[in-house]
Amino acid sequence: MTPEPSLRERKKQETRQRISDVATTLIAERGFDQVTVAEIAKAAHVSAMTVFNYFPRKEDLFLDRIPQAAELVTAAVRDRQPGQPPLAAVRRTLLGLVDEGHPLLGLADRYAHFWRIVVESPALRARAREGAEEVENALASALEEAGEPAPALASALMLAACRSAYLAAARRLMAGERAAAVLPDYRAEMEKALGAAEQALGVVQRAS
Repeated sequence: MTPEPSLRERKKQETRQRISDVATTLIAERGFDQVTVAEIAKAAHVSAMTVFNYFPRKEDLFLDRIPQAAELVTAAVRDRQPGQPPLAAVRRTLLGLVDEGHPLLGLADRYAHFWRIVVESPALRARAREGAEEVENALASALEEAGEPAPALASALMLAACRSAYLAAARRLMAGERAAAVLPDYRAEMEKALGAAEQALGVVQRAS
């Protein structure tokens, strides 16, 4: 059983969330390049140094869920049911995030504005690519510990399948479609893409 966080840890989590919420609101209103870290710190009632203690760079204030994404996929492998193959556990977790509407892989009409901000900012686009690599590396390490053959390839294929389906759905949202219309196709494409990745990995493993 995971122990309850201490009061100090809870306060740190609350401060981090408050800074992130303030940053997201300001950036959503004005754009990434039009908001400074100093303005975010002032609105969150903390110092700029405190902001950087929680977020190493400005881009992480807006793309603040990268560490959570890495933790979710590694936990899927680490905490899987006895006898469950690691990749099946990863697929189940990723599809579960879609089904629960989790901010990492869920779809909502309000996300269209979020992704427009990312697309319009070279700095955010670059950080999103780096974040995807960080998640991929974390999953590869977890798969290696679980004894999965070709863990780096497995991580790359599973997450590429996930990104492909998600980005296609995000483009439809940004083009003006409603999330309710996009979600069924997105869910089906996600399942199809992850299944294809697993099949491809099976072929590689049998050939090796």
